[in-house]
Amino acid sequence: MTNVHVDFSKRIGPIKPMHATNNGPVYKFAADQRITNMDAFRAAGIPYARNHDAAFDATYGGEHIVDVNFIFRDFDLDPYLPESYDFVLTDEYLRVIEHSGAKVFYRLGSKIEHWKKKYNTLPPKDFKKWAVICEHIIKHYCYGWADGFHMDIKYWEIWNEADLDADDSQNKRCWGGTAKEFYELFRITLEHLKTTFPELKIGGPAAASIGNTKWLSALFDSLGDIKPDFVSWHVYGANLEKVRRNVRSARELLDRYGLQNAESILNEWNYVRGWVGDDWLYSLRQMKNHKGAAFIASTMLMCQHEPLDMLMYYDARRGGMNGMFSSDVVSDLLPGYYPFYMFNKLYEEGTEVATESNGGDDIVAVGAVGNGGCVMLSHFNDDDTTEEKTVKVSFTGVENESGVRLEYYLSDKDHACELVREEIFTAESFAAYIKMPLYSQYLLKIVKL
Repeated sequence: MTNVHVDFSKRIGPIKPMHATNNGPVYKFAADQRITNMDAFRAAGIPYARNHDAAFDATYGGEHIVDVNFIFRDFDLDPYLPESYDFVLTDEYLRVIEHSGAKVFYRLGSKIEHWKKKYNTLPPKDFKKWAVICEHIIKHYCYGWADGFHMDIKYWEIWNEADLDADDSQNKRCWGGTAKEFYELFRITLEHLKTTFPELKIGGPAAASIGNTKWLSALFDSLGDIKPDFVSWHVYGANLEKVRRNVRSARELLDRYGLQNAESILNEWNYVRGWVGDDWLYSLRQMKNHKGAAFIASTMLMCQHEPLDMLMYYDARRGGMNGMFSSDVVSDLLPGYYPFYMFNKLYEEGTEVATESNGGDDIVAVGAVGNGGCVMLSHFNDDDTTEEKTVKVSFTGVENESGVRLEYYLSDKDHACELVREEIFTAESFAAYIKMPLYSQYLLKIVKL
């Protein structure tokens, strides 16, 4: 039997935003063939939506939005003039994200380009001018410049996965220049934006691999005394240990370079057993079913216990790697949606409480307290033959003046976060016994009577 002990008298710290995403909901302010997932997005309480790769989705606005080259289409124009910019469809997309209750996490740069000819991932002709362009994009969205807005966008990320391909690669998908050229662009832009907007969080580089320490070390060395407010990075895998190892390596690397105050943000992750052939096909199928959902839930819960500041799932945009919403009818929910909804219940409670488990990575749990309290549990193992687990969840330190009702919500291959059981307890210490099939999640919610 797996034992999980949750002590509501021992408060650990805040529940972190582990249920952020890449990209926001599908929605039109004009009722024009509107099929939307807005209500579901709101119900999941998504705290942040990063806008990387948004330009792949025609519903958001396609190749007219977000990326610097799509907003400032002619690099020879004057970056200080409002007429040099085309903000219209990006305005609309960011308004949609805000309408959902999420905050925008803005990636400055370009989406990945998988095709043979590259258009927007080539190094800018003038790095300082590029930084000035980014400055005015920020001014438009945060400070009202060029008939703009006063949006609460705190995070501004410089580029994406410039380390993905080596200098001598024949197919550079995210950065067409050399590593040295990227270091220069990053340093110039970081210094310019931090000087201009000291109140904002400026960082990056959205590294494809935190394990590429040689590349990252050279980047940090090139910055001198300029320190990013956050360091973003990515990892894909099929087990929790790989994610945990990368989370700890990232924090150790930042601390080693004097970046103790910089947030560590994992802003692309998903279930991936392999990137080619049968492994890639298998991965895509699992992302959209209950196995992928359990990986999502277990990763969120595990990372709550680790030295990480934010998780951002890739991707809420319609496509092959979206395990939350149907790509055909976006209002239809997939199994991967429910871990976000469940985790948000922890986030709404606000404060993590002490949780101990002997279930290893198979059974991961987090407890939270605020209005009443709840515990979320997930059962994941990449081995599909893993057996069902019997779990004893012991509650202690529960505020219980007039009794509490414990509600059991289950997500698995047959349930979609459904209430399956209720019990009344009149003591501050009690235990719940549950059977957890492989790839299932439970939310145990305490309701005061």
